[in-house]
Amino acid sequence: MSLMIDVEKCVGCGVCMQVCPAVFKLDDEEGYATVISREYDDKTEGFVKEAIGSCPIGCINI
Repeated sequence: MSLMIDVEKCVGCGVCMQVCPAVFKLDDEEGYATVISREYDDKTEGFVKEAIGSCPIGCINI
């Protein structure tokens, strides 16, 4: 899967990082979330989907 964050929309709230820290992190310098691992297993996939659904801006896309 191709997991991407639209950094133009991201407000850096950090919800995705809180839900799934294995895949997302907050870039302190830039102020937005980034994808640190595009590889994830079936167990992590549920957390990725939860992070996507929890994003208040809807800027995470598969």
